[in-house]
Amino acid sequence: METLAVVLIVLLLIVLAATVSSLLKDGRGHTPPERSEKDWAALDLPSISYTLRNY
Repeated sequence: METLAVVLIVLLLIVLAATVSSLLKDGRGHTPPERSEKDWAALDLPSISYTLRNY
């Protein structure tokens, strides 16, 4: 009976250590990298539609 209790405690400690390690490794979630170029805005759009332009 004592052997079963020791095995259970050791298994619980291993699971706890693996959980803490996993949370520390990937606990922040997905963080996208910062982009160096500026994002587009509505001011960058053309003043008339491309289909209305005469080439």
